[in-house]
Amino acid sequence: MSKDKKAILATVACFIFMIAGLILEKFGVSFYFISFLLAILFGGFKQTKEGLIDTITNKHMNVDLLMALAAIGACIIGNWFEGAMLTFIFCLSGALEEYTTNKSKKEIASLMNLQPETAYLLDSTGKTTEVPVKKLQIGDTLLVPKGASIPIDGTLASGSSAIDEAAITGESIPVEKKAEDPLFGGTINLGEAFTMTVTKNSEDTLFAKIIRLVDEAQNTPSQTASFIEKLENSYVKVVLIAIPLMILIPYFFLGWSWNESFYRGMVLLVVASPCALVASATPATLAAISNGARNGVLFKGGVYLENLAGLKAIAFDKTGTLTKGKPIVTDAVFLKDKQQALDILVAMERQSTHPLAQAVIARFEDESVTHYEQLEVKNVVGFGMETTIEETKWRLGKITFNDSSSIDPATHDQIDQLQKDGKTVIYLFEDQTIVAYLGLLDIPKPEAKQVIDYFKQAGIRTTMITGDQEKTALAVANELAIDEVHANCLPEEKTVLIKQQKERYTINAMVGDGINDAPALANAAIGVAMGDGTDIAMDVADVVLMQNDLEKLQMSHLLSKKLKRIVTQNILFSASVILILILSNFFQIINLPLGVIGHEGSTILVILNGLRLLKTIPIQKEAVQKDYPFQTTKFV
Repeated sequence: MSKDKKAILATVACFIFMIAGLILEKFGVSFYFISFLLAILFGGFKQTKEGLIDTITNKHMNVDLLMALAAIGACIIGNWFEGAMLTFIFCLSGALEEYTTNKSKKEIASLMNLQPETAYLLDSTGKTTEVPVKKLQIGDTLLVPKGASIPIDGTLASGSSAIDEAAITGESIPVEKKAEDPLFGGTINLGEAFTMTVTKNSEDTLFAKIIRLVDEAQNTPSQTASFIEKLENSYVKVVLIAIPLMILIPYFFLGWSWNESFYRGMVLLVVASPCALVASATPATLAAISNGARNGVLFKGGVYLENLAGLKAIAFDKTGTLTKGKPIVTDAVFLKDKQQALDILVAMERQSTHPLAQAVIARFEDESVTHYEQLEVKNVVGFGMETTIEETKWRLGKITFNDSSSIDPATHDQIDQLQKDGKTVIYLFEDQTIVAYLGLLDIPKPEAKQVIDYFKQAGIRTTMITGDQEKTALAVANELAIDEVHANCLPEEKTVLIKQQKERYTINAMVGDGINDAPALANAAIGVAMGDGTDIAMDVADVVLMQNDLEKLQMSHLLSKKLKRIVTQNILFSASVILILILSNFFQIINLPLGVIGHEGSTILVILNGLRLLKTIPIQKEAVQKDYPFQTTKFV
């Protein structure tokens, strides 16, 4: 059984025995205290054991030890329920911490599983041998079959192919590779088989760097964690010193009886317990986390939700984060016989699984009238597709597929404008004549503009960091009015930019959805993953938008600001109550029952205040423009 499950079971057992003891006490059963004692043992054993080990081994005093002493003190003065309640609250906090810690350890193992383990090594005779990737040497020649993962970094030796580099760049459109072009391990060969030359050892590949960067970030403690650890150590020491002083000083110097001095010491141990202070933040944070979960946002720890309120800079990946992740046809120009060209265009694209082909089919399939069922289409690697219909050769693909000298200047200008707008342009040729051209673009999500505007109005610096080409990135960034753009970025470059922002702004966020975003997500103060993204991005991230909705990021920021206000109110209130109770105890104004009422009453009040965070925060939505300026489909 995992540690987090054991912690949850201990918490449940503590709660059950605590309620059972309360019922038995109410009905006058003499041995009711046994049920409370079992609750304390089940709920406090693990944390007390860890507290003692930490104290002895690391010379560090923690609240776990104080919780155990407070529970024992409550039992000594006969308040068994108080002892059980203190134990339950700390046990619940420990269970949540255990769950979060264990969850965060899985991403490294998941990343390791994505690395290819074997490769096909070619010898001088052309014979292939399957060997472990770790045994490959720089200069080795490998065979990469169609549909296989590229096993290691290198260069393409012979042939050409379309490579799916989404694992590295996050971009959905495959990249055409030719001889001497660089190849990255973990990417996928979508074309025919080719040979490659190894240029890096397995531990130096881009994918290996991603793993190391994530591992490094996960093992670097946050400033918040360090501060809490120091505060905890000091708090426990002060209380542990104060208890015996509270007993001995009045007894020896103020003329109190031993019973009265000991009684006041035990009251102090109860009222000085951090129960109310813990409740100031924990229930409020849990309520906020539950609110987020109900609205499709998963927070992997309260610290990330709290930090959102202090956000100073936020960076977004483009594809699948700010945009829909799939290209659509934004412009279609048919220069002659529109219906015939459209029918042939759709018929040819049906023979391809390329994302651009799927976009064309999605746009025009319903408008196609004539279906060429027996159409034979030939793939021309690096250029596109071609077919012959009634002795006429039709070509579909890049401008280099045909002689472009016959294209008139006006058409050239229109095509140049599409390319300047960052659009991918494909062409349909009838023999030597261009009959149609289409512009495709991965357009922004409808809610993206509103979210970017919200963060800018809040004084937060917005940045786009993408592996896509600069023109495409600028087209999207200009439409969304993003402050800063970085294009053509590899994962390592994204990480450097995020580290620079973190150093400059302290609290920054990175929003992404791909494996290539994992190091940046891990190095940001707050990593945010889109729910439709890769498992690695979601494992590494601190926050996951489960519904892939950017509006939920805006809601999360508003929720964090509200959480900060409520936690501040709770801390000030609970600290004031504890201080008043301590002073009242010293001046013998209160007795144990009043101390318990004051202590538990303040706890209940801060919990109720925190539960206000369960209410969903409404978002003021702007009028969302369905079609962006570059999303107009036109026919000539």
